[in-house]
Amino acid sequence: MFTGSIVALVTPMDEKGNVCRASLKKLIDYHVASGTAAIVSVGTTGESATLSHDEHGDVVMLTLDLAAGRIPVIAGTGANATAEAISLTKRFENTGVVGCLTVVPYYNRPTQEGLYQHFKAIAESTSLPQMLYNVPSRTGCDMLPETVGRLAKIENIIGIKEATGNLSRVSQIQELVSDDFVIVSGDDASALDLMHLGGHGVISVTANIAAREMAELCALAKQGNFAEARRLNQRLMPLHHKLFVEPNPIPVKWAAKQLGLIATDTLRLPMTPITDAARPVVEQALKHAGLL
Repeated sequence: MFTGSIVALVTPMDEKGNVCRASLKKLIDYHVASGTAAIVSVGTTGESATLSHDEHGDVVMLTLDLAAGRIPVIAGTGANATAEAISLTKRFENTGVVGCLTVVPYYNRPTQEGLYQHFKAIAESTSLPQMLYNVPSRTGCDMLPETVGRLAKIENIIGIKEATGNLSRVSQIQELVSDDFVIVSGDDASALDLMHLGGHGVISVTANIAAREMAELCALAKQGNFAEARRLNQRLMPLHHKLFVEPNPIPVKWAAKQLGLIATDTLRLPMTPITDAARPVVEQALKHAGLL
């Protein structure tokens, strides 16, 4: 459930900015049918930053309800205050959530010791499996391999989503952790290369709209069929890049609407709709991937 193609699911909203249950069910059904390994609910792509604390919990619980045991659900539970991250994490105990994805604290830029103590405190507050999430382009803080190695010794810290795009991190982390520690990519464009180096999969933005293709990509990599995997990945490569032509999840929500997966591409401020200049860029990537 922590390997393969895991989707960083968008949170569909209606025109008023309320969570859209019908579109969320449609998305979940799509991922079940497409072979997605698991759903991350309310991560960065799920607009965690603009949902209230209560909404955050409600969306995860709604996702669990609509998934109905058909696909594992991982809760995004990160916060830049340790107490808030613990509160979110504890909300999902005994709910059916299979684990938590917890991002490096953003904005306040803690030291490596601060990062260690933050994640240690969260892990010790729960029995839920914890997956670390390192994305310095978003957080302004980079969790170094040495800190990951220290944290990996805590029993319920089971893996990391590495979103630096720096492939040397894979071997650096592998040297410091046990063989069963899960390393997944948080960068679609370099995910196949990470798997070639021994990584276990990807928590993917692209999978929101190319779920079957990303599941197949991960399956081919697991089989060691990297020649075929690379052919598929080259078809998806423009999509991996152009879904970030504007800040995520602006482009992927627009693309999901174009493919009929969600009813609207509504976002909450300060996120704004896709620009006229970006639409044809994403559209061309969709065509290159064979999705339009």
